[in-house]
Amino acid sequence: MKILNFGSCNIDFVYNLDHIVAIGETETSNSMQVFPGGKGLNQSVALAKAGMEVYHAGCIGTDGEMLTDVLESNGVDISNIKKVDEKTGHAVIQVSRNGDNSIFLYSGSNAKITEEFVDEVLDKFQKGDMLLLQNEINKIDYIIEKAYKKGMCIIFNPSPYNDEIKNLDFNMLSYIILNEVEMSELTQCDNPKDGLKYFSKNYPKLKIVLTLGSEGSMYSDTEKVVFQPSFKVNAIDTTAAGDTFTGYFFAQTAMGNSIEKSLKIASVASAIAVSRKGASVSIPMLNEVLAAENSFQSS
Repeated sequence: MKILNFGSCNIDFVYNLDHIVAIGETETSNSMQVFPGGKGLNQSVALAKAGMEVYHAGCIGTDGEMLTDVLESNGVDISNIKKVDEKTGHAVIQVSRNGDNSIFLYSGSNAKITEEFVDEVLDKFQKGDMLLLQNEINKIDYIIEKAYKKGMCIIFNPSPYNDEIKNLDFNMLSYIILNEVEMSELTQCDNPKDGLKYFSKNYPKLKIVLTLGSEGSMYSDTEKVVFQPSFKVNAIDTTAAGDTFTGYFFAQTAMGNSIEKSLKIASVASAIAVSRKGASVSIPMLNEVLAAENSFQSS
């Protein structure tokens, strides 16, 4: 089984502030750093660090060489990354002294994916291979349709959320991994348990992974619901928390581990990531996660 991550590559400009800037407010940052990022890149790095062979597909601009270098240095296959005549996508990230973040994106090269490019990439994969998608690139609907026809296992992370997501055919998805805000937007349910019931009723074959921040995480399918509490850490930067969780959870399931084990390992990895600055650079290696597994305390 191959794992293909068709996703974004961004350059992250991270500003460390006392607090997240409010409307009409001007605040001087304490520092500014540049990191490789993008949900796609972060999740590919997480999968690779979690011990999987992962292929990344997407578009970068002429200024995006740093991003392919990062992917390749972490063991990600970059043969399906296309260079286009456009600025590489980037993000401006505010990080407060409490570790909270606020992000806005410029799509750039991430919005330059064509149907021809999708066909070219998917021709290299087959039935049973795993496809991971986020919502930072264009042609999501076309990618899902083509991958579904091939019989791939399709995982969708609807982040960042927008109303176009509601036009996707969730019956084609194998998994959806999302947070409380995205769950509420998609289901119009404020309570996570009600959101899970919504998915179960409308998409009975869909497996749901729900992250609840400091409250933990949940998994749900037609047979069971599993809850995993979060772990106590000193959070410095939560930027890549969800991406780390995603990569580790699906790496663990691809290795054949139980849902319970997969949720726990993903939670430990995510807890380690938020205790460090940056996005992809904060993601821990598998041996570090396994070493910390039994020493972490639930919150």
